[in-house]
Amino acid sequence: MSVPDYMQCAEDHQTLLVVVQPVGVVSEENFFRIYKRICSVSQISVRDSQRVLYIRYRHHYPPENNEWGDFQTHRKVVGLVTITDCCSAKDWPQTFEKFHMQKEIYGSTLYDSRLFVFGLQGEIAEQPRTDVAFYPSYEACPGVEKRIEDFIESLFIVLESKRLDRATDKSGDKVPLLCVPFEKKDFVGLDTDSRHYKKRCQGRMRKHVGDLCLQAGMLQDSLVHYHMAVELLRAVNDFLWLGGPAALEGLCSASVIYHYPGGTGGKNGARRCQGGSLPAEATNRHRPGAQEVLIDPGALTTNGINPDTSAEIGRAKNCLSPEDIIEKYKEAISYYGKYKNAGVIELEACVKAVRVLAIQKRSMEASEFLQNAVYINLRQLSEEEKIQRYSVLSELYELIGFRRKSAFFKRVAAMQCVAPSIAEPGWRACYKLLLETLPGYSLSLDPQDFSKGTHRGWAAVQMRLLHELVYASRRMGNPALSVRHLSFLLQTMLDFLSDQEKKDVTQSLESYTSKCPGTMELITLPDGLSLPPVPLTKLPIVRHVKLLNLPASLRPQKMKSLLGQNVSAKSPFIYSPIIAHSRGEERSKKIDFQWVQGDVCEVQLMVYNPMPFELRVENMGLLTSGVEFESLPAALSLPAESGLYPVTLVGVPQTTGTISVNGYHTTVFGVFSDCLLDNLPGIKNNGSTVEVIPALPRLQISTSLPRSAHSLQPASGDEVSTHVSVQLFNGETQQLVIKLENIGVEPLEKLEVTSKVLTSKEKLYGDFLSWKLEEALAQFPLQPGQVATLTVNIQVKLDFSCQENLLQDLSDDGISVSGFPLCSPFRQVVRPRVESKASNPPEGSKPGDPSHTKVLEAILNFKYSGGPGHVEGYYRDLSLGLRVEVEPSVFFTRVSTLPATSTRQCHLLLDVFNSTEHELSLSARGNEELILHAGECQRMAIQVDKFNFESFPESPGEKGQFASPKQLEEQRQEARGLEINSKLGIRWRIPSLKRTGEASVEGVLNQLALEHLQLAPLQWDVLVDGQPCDCEAAACQVGDPMRLEVRLTNRSPRSVGPFALTVVPFQDHQNGVHNYDLHSAVSFVGSSTFYLDAVQPAGQSACLGALLFLYTGDFFLHVRVHEDSTSKELPPSWFCLPSVHVRALEGQA
Repeated sequence: MSVPDYMQCAEDHQTLLVVVQPVGVVSEENFFRIYKRICSVSQISVRDSQRVLYIRYRHHYPPENNEWGDFQTHRKVVGLVTITDCCSAKDWPQTFEKFHMQKEIYGSTLYDSRLFVFGLQGEIAEQPRTDVAFYPSYEACPGVEKRIEDFIESLFIVLESKRLDRATDKSGDKVPLLCVPFEKKDFVGLDTDSRHYKKRCQGRMRKHVGDLCLQAGMLQDSLVHYHMAVELLRAVNDFLWLGGPAALEGLCSASVIYHYPGGTGGKNGARRCQGGSLPAEATNRHRPGAQEVLIDPGALTTNGINPDTSAEIGRAKNCLSPEDIIEKYKEAISYYGKYKNAGVIELEACVKAVRVLAIQKRSMEASEFLQNAVYINLRQLSEEEKIQRYSVLSELYELIGFRRKSAFFKRVAAMQCVAPSIAEPGWRACYKLLLETLPGYSLSLDPQDFSKGTHRGWAAVQMRLLHELVYASRRMGNPALSVRHLSFLLQTMLDFLSDQEKKDVTQSLESYTSKCPGTMELITLPDGLSLPPVPLTKLPIVRHVKLLNLPASLRPQKMKSLLGQNVSAKSPFIYSPIIAHSRGEERSKKIDFQWVQGDVCEVQLMVYNPMPFELRVENMGLLTSGVEFESLPAALSLPAESGLYPVTLVGVPQTTGTISVNGYHTTVFGVFSDCLLDNLPGIKNNGSTVEVIPALPRLQISTSLPRSAHSLQPASGDEVSTHVSVQLFNGETQQLVIKLENIGVEPLEKLEVTSKVLTSKEKLYGDFLSWKLEEALAQFPLQPGQVATLTVNIQVKLDFSCQENLLQDLSDDGISVSGFPLCSPFRQVVRPRVESKASNPPEGSKPGDPSHTKVLEAILNFKYSGGPGHVEGYYRDLSLGLRVEVEPSVFFTRVSTLPATSTRQCHLLLDVFNSTEHELSLSARGNEELILHAGECQRMAIQVDKFNFESFPESPGEKGQFASPKQLEEQRQEARGLEINSKLGIRWRIPSLKRTGEASVEGVLNQLALEHLQLAPLQWDVLVDGQPCDCEAAACQVGDPMRLEVRLTNRSPRSVGPFALTVVPFQDHQNGVHNYDLHSAVSFVGSSTFYLDAVQPAGQSACLGALLFLYTGDFFLHVRVHEDSTSKELPPSWFCLPSVHVRALEGQA
């Protein structure tokens, strides 16, 4: 026997072999349709008996194997079923002749045969025949199974007759010698009458009867016959028949059938029990006991049923235990090994033992049998037989749990499919077998299995297998498979590839993808296996993904409603565990900023190139869901082993809603990959979901000023998009022209402009920034591409005093101004007091330092909106940073006042210092210019009318309601300084630079100076002859009485008076000498003392008198208030009575 049956198992020894073959030309589909129905009748119960017959069907069986039927009866073909097509009666004789020729092949062993004819109808088909069945078609054949059952019953009749015939042979009769084919020549010439020969014949026949009993369903009888055969054959050293079916293997098979009624071949369903007591006996299958206790053959009945219950006990004792089954298998195989021609028998015995050990879960012992099977030397096998042998070895190793060993032999079988000796290599079969080896090497075709945890399996072996898959798929003519497997190799085995291997694999991948690019589509093989896509997530490796907020100038802001934002979504409780737990996951993924429809949005990735060469990544873009998104792909080139490298991917959301960034896509080495963030191991992510709001306009600003090199850093953390700078002198004003351009696609409908001066130690006077928004809003709505203009006035007015708190005393400094010129002839050059400064002055030194340049910083904020975003309540915020470097222009080093000739006026004396490096001219309203050279100081005298500060409001502005008394006083003082400064109108001009500005005295005037510049609450008016006499000299004639009236107006909130006034005349000799002795020159008409009654608030009182001048000349009248209790309660400044200048002239004739 040269063709082994690798599907053999121990229970096959009790089966009858039936061959089912086609006769003539029968389509494969039709044949196997009937063959499957025939195979469904695999066992039947014998009528009037507890026995069961088991049938084994084969559609192909080598005739030479049939010659071993005497050695093992289950190898003998006892039934033949043929299937044929016959459409006409004239073809019937030829068809029937072919049936007879087919029977002749197995004729020596056949018990019975059947012919199934399909398609023949008519007279022939209607003739009743036992061995032929006619059916009109393959679809209309309902009685096939019943025919097969009848056929098996006929086989049983023949089998039972043969068993009875053999079992009833008497010892005196001559027993024929049963032998295997290769033994016939060895027995020629032997003495047939010797006792040794007769025992051999009896032993072999006893074994043969045991086989027939086993096939006939008589397990008890077979065990007895096998034990008897063992004793007979052991005595004559007939090792072949002793090891094989005779004793040991037959005994093992019967014991296996007893212990494992479900079978060992892995067939579906358990075999039908042999007798009702078998399941109970099976519970004792592991009970050790005597294994060779023989039962008297005379106790056996002809039908195999012993009414004595002791027979069941005998069967259990004659059955081998599970442990002894394996020992007997070993012994039998050792006997087979003594015969070169019994290699197939030995191999099949090893396979049967392995299947039994697999059920017993004794893997190590099973592996020893398989190892022995590997080294059994058969005849020269064909390539197909080698493939079958290695495949079966692989399946058996899989059966006992040796997965890697199973994969090894499966791979050997795959390589055998494409051996050089094969004219047409079977690459498809090779590929299919290689796929089946993957689980044994801890490989799967899903890259997700390699993304988590440590690597499983031997990487070197796995890489070799993947290379073989790539090569096999290429030879199959399927480049898409080659690309998929090579991508899988590169993705999963990257950490185990050497630098040279990385280069080789990528070069091969580029070569394959040039013909067939790699895609993310699922590849389905013809056998139904699906290859999932392989995204190259390691080329490059992504470590961090961060969704970026829009630039500060483009970030949308939500307009605050009266009730606040999202009031309904908030809980009234400080902490709610329900909200915390239910929304925790959502909060962790959703980001607290928004993107805007139609605007470019960015996602930053930190990537790493693990390759030892430059990695070119093409078509890298974002994968999103939720809204329509236009991804703008990028191409990048990463240096070898680059380390973490930032990459920014951009795109534009086209609709509104909630967008989720799921991952990114790349094209590397011609392979297109969709890499999902959820599948990336060890990635850091700040969230992947963001809200997209409706579109908003985009505003771009440009100015007439140059950009600043300094960036403003507001304390609030706001970002400033544009910075401009300008250099001005203190008091200078410059216009800033801002162009507002709508560079978006939505109309700009709303605009608000605010300004904020950053925290500064310098005190600003007046409006630093001012504009008229109405001029710009007149051009709205601003359509895309249109430009509007906004003019902003920059006015810097810092403190013009030289030092803080320097002027605390208004006493004369020795520089006097005589007469009424506007400026004194005194001129002095002032140097900065270097010695007064610290050795290391800190930045931002004293404000009075003349050489110090001060910096003012402010932010212009533009809030604008329009389009759909405005409807939803969103706006944008654009900031312009302004840096103004203020150089000092002039300083007022000292201020003082002198009384003027009129009590309603006074002289303001200002010492002015030119701190610039240029010649500077200074002018006040209505006065001549004062020229100051660089570093020069001069005094400037300005005659001003006194101010009525009482008319100012007590609480300027609404903020005064909440201000402290100190703040209210400061506000009143600022208002007074502003009023004085507006009346003075002091301006400077630098002709060489053509620059002008204002010089403010707001920060120079202290409280004492303000008091001198303020009108007294008591207004005194002196009238001469009914005319006010304050500045000009009043004329009168000598000898004529001059009427004098003193009038008091009470502007204070209290009642004052009564007062007593004395008029004292004197003459000024212009040399500092005043002459009060004028009794002979001036005479009073009446008393020289005037009396005023009490005056109520806002009231008025007057007193009258008269003087008579006796001589011509210039006279002065000094009106003095008596110092009494009433006058002492009021401040002296309230009693500023004017001096009266009277010029006495000669009387006209």
